[in-house]
Amino acid sequence: MFLAEDGRPIALTWNYTPRELRADGVVHIAGLVLGLLGAVSLVVTATLTHLGWIERASLLVYATAMLAMLGASAAYNMWPVSPRKWILRRLDHAFIYLMIAGTYTPVVALVGSGPVAWTLLALIWTVALAGIAIKILMPGRWDRVSIVLYLMLGWSGVLAYESVISGLTPSALGFLAVGGLLYSVGVVFHVWRSLPFQNAIWHGFVLAATACHYGTIITSVLNAGA
Repeated sequence: MFLAEDGRPIALTWNYTPRELRADGVVHIAGLVLGLLGAVSLVVTATLTHLGWIERASLLVYATAMLAMLGASAAYNMWPVSPRKWILRRLDHAFIYLMIAGTYTPVVALVGSGPVAWTLLALIWTVALAGIAIKILMPGRWDRVSIVLYLMLGWSGVLAYESVISGLTPSALGFLAVGGLLYSVGVVFHVWRSLPFQNAIWHGFVLAATACHYGTIITSVLNAGA
């Protein structure tokens, strides 16, 4: 893909075979179905448990962010090469920031303690919103820097371990750690463009990592509402 000085695409290439496109499509459709079922189950579970309005609102933010990310990714990757695909690319990349911040929101609301936890969440949302603005307003720029920023933002919870992470149950913590590792390892396949089925493999890692982090959230909901 080549960009003009104003950031508009001169050419958007999508060099995948039909088999690779079908495999990637299957991953995305599975992600959308599972994401929708997971979001509904989470909202219903939150309604049936003894949670406050802040916790319930945080779960709604998370569910919305998850579906937005999965939906944008499916639309962008499955759409034929066209000017509209370039617009969908903006949303796909921007909503990764939304997903990271949206995932941290219920974690802090459910198990966070003290001003450090909420300060971290505010910082994460500030960086995420700035990243979303850059991806939408200046598409195609600093893509490699964005990958590093995604990872740094995703692992930023370690900085407030005592105020946030330590409040998780062992199973919830395990889901969180495995999900983070899957996202991180998946980046290798994201940049390995010459590997057959590279895009489908990368999105498979994303889906597995998202499922793990969902496990963190639902486990924390059940524990808080017990």
